[in-house]
Amino acid sequence: MLNQDMTNMIKMMLIAGAGGFVGTCCRFLVTRWCALMFGGIWPAGTFLVNVIGCFIFGVLSGIFEKTQMMSTTETVLLVTGFCGGFTTFSAFAGEVCMLGNKGQFVTSLVYLSASVAVGILMVIAGRVLVR
Repeated sequence: MLNQDMTNMIKMMLIAGAGGFVGTCCRFLVTRWCALMFGGIWPAGTFLVNVIGCFIFGVLSGIFEKTQMMSTTETVLLVTGFCGGFTTFSAFAGEVCMLGNKGQFVTSLVYLSASVAVGILMVIAGRVLVR
């Protein structure tokens, strides 16, 4: 038998998953549309979802922080789920800002730099591995 904490965790996980599904579908549609519009000159779709996702993340987290109008369930659905499925870059950008807002500027800069540098190195390593 599941206890109440476990039941709530599973419920929140499913809510995040539902938001993530919608976010992922939207990302797919935006990147396809951009490929049709811009012909693959540069990764416009990825750029656009990252920019839009960061903006949505900022608006939603700002509303939650300032007004407390969003419930935890709504935050999990929209911020964790939708924004996370639409772009994980929004979560990363939000964490960098959160560290800065806490006055942890060095940690924020290290996290930002290390995430970008190590992320790029891991893409290169993965590509080299499968050559």
